[in-house]
Amino acid sequence: MSTFAASDTPPALPNRAPWGTATALRAWQQGALEEYFRTGPRDFLAVATPGAGKTTFALRLAAELLHRKIVARITVVCPTEHLKRQWADSAARVGIKIDPEFKNSQGRTAKDFQGVAVTYAQVAAHPALHRNRTETLKTLVILDEVHHAGDGRSWGDAIREAFEPAARRLSLSGTPFRTDINPIPFVLYEEGPDGIRRSRADYTYGYGPALADGVVRPVIFLAYAGDMRWRTRAGDEITASLSDPLTQDQTSQAWRAALDPKGDWIKQVIAAADRRLTEVRRGVPDGGGLVIASDHESARAYAKMIREITNTKATVVLSDDPAASRKIKQFSASEDRWMVAVRMVSEGVDIPRLCVGVYATSTSTPLFFAQAIGRFVRARKRGETASVFLPSVPTLMGHAAEMETERDHVLDRPVREDGLDDDLIAEANRQRDNPDVGEELAFETVEASATFDRVVFDGGEFGMTAAPGSPEEEDFLGIPGLLEPDQVAQLLKQRQAEQLAAQRRSKKGEAPTEEDHTAAEDLHALRKELNNLVGAWHHRTGQPHGVIHAELRKVCGGPPSAQASSDDVRKRIAKIREWAARPMPRVRD
Repeated sequence: MSTFAASDTPPALPNRAPWGTATALRAWQQGALEEYFRTGPRDFLAVATPGAGKTTFALRLAAELLHRKIVARITVVCPTEHLKRQWADSAARVGIKIDPEFKNSQGRTAKDFQGVAVTYAQVAAHPALHRNRTETLKTLVILDEVHHAGDGRSWGDAIREAFEPAARRLSLSGTPFRTDINPIPFVLYEEGPDGIRRSRADYTYGYGPALADGVVRPVIFLAYAGDMRWRTRAGDEITASLSDPLTQDQTSQAWRAALDPKGDWIKQVIAAADRRLTEVRRGVPDGGGLVIASDHESARAYAKMIREITNTKATVVLSDDPAASRKIKQFSASEDRWMVAVRMVSEGVDIPRLCVGVYATSTSTPLFFAQAIGRFVRARKRGETASVFLPSVPTLMGHAAEMETERDHVLDRPVREDGLDDDLIAEANRQRDNPDVGEELAFETVEASATFDRVVFDGGEFGMTAAPGSPEEEDFLGIPGLLEPDQVAQLLKQRQAEQLAAQRRSKKGEAPTEEDHTAAEDLHALRKELNNLVGAWHHRTGQPHGVIHAELRKVCGGPPSAQASSDDVRKRIAKIREWAARPMPRVRD
């Protein structure tokens, strides 16, 4: 059957696939399919939050196009070798044979395969070969996590060359934004009233709607601050707290000291995360935890800590380990408690039982953060929650507060003059991870200890500073692992009310009053409003969230955000609204 014009009435789409599987589509998947066949496009960009089921949607669409003889071959392009096999396994379950072992040196694959799965790097190495394969038969190209096609101009050019002749192209992404301005191939950019070009998706299903539908889990972020002391290359000793207003270099060094296996901070946070995992497993018996590390040496050290804390062995997955895919698959099918990985499990890898995470990496870009958190949000049944432990660093706190923000890829962003560019930060992180590159921030950790700082949930902040192992910390670590989002919010407000009451009252054991609960709810609403305003100011000016919070605190006075009172927060809200009312200076050409 040939394709149809956009004005034609498309054939009816049953909620079951043509191969007869009993699996029904989710509402968003059905809606995206209907939108696709309503227009019959050559290019289609589907943006859906991690864990929503993009693979299922893509394979259902592929089956329909094969069934209608609109295409005769499928090429899946994905970021990693592991994802090639994951795509092939998923396709096999619905009757589509995909070869994940195809190599450029082969030139062709066996006749019993309906397509191949390759990596972006593989295509970039020989674009002419893949163009020839695309031209030979009518091909559907599925570009998984398509933002990777913009990883470099040479990659983008190779993807365009290889797949320009494709009959159909389906681009998928859970995070369709990049920190650079390299255009993503086959993505449509539209210029807005402000003269800035932004990517446009054909169908979008964000985290907020997915959370409301029960497709993804609510995420509780547990932030830990603490005191760090380190010695610079010049021999100077510096002491700082993660919760203090710090310069960019000081923040980077304090953050690195916190993650250093030689200090106690990361050990205390992993121990807290394991206690949280124990609580979660009361309702989710096979719940697993993942520590995302910055480098191989740290990953091995964290695994050793887990062994000492839990008396059980953690699965370690390293990027240069040829057995990485097998280890991920075995962990996914087991009931083991912990996995430690270096970036390997940051994107696309499907381990639905992951419920608890430790963000033990210095990578700070919003793209990586969203991908990493995406590993924990896939819901299997209503009520499961995800808990992610992270350093109380302003950049990460901003990302956590904006979980539900939908982003587009912006091509014409203004050049920032504050020196805090995500590209430069990412490059610095890569340099610190590379043993062949001199350490720009060389230093020795002397001491690092953790303190519980706060919980971030649904854009609001809860809790007060507490020592590791204290009853105040346990109040939040003991939140049940099976709760609906509104129940999570209510319980967090209740815990915060109890802490506020304990602070204000001299008599121990006195129950909080209704006035205390009202005060806690008011403080939650005010903190959420302030975070939203800071996020808006960040997008308007390009200033990092931490810089904005620090400036507000400097101008208005008062303690850090987590300890600020309602009156403190109101003053900061008024001040940032005052800033927003002023006209912005024109950007110089």
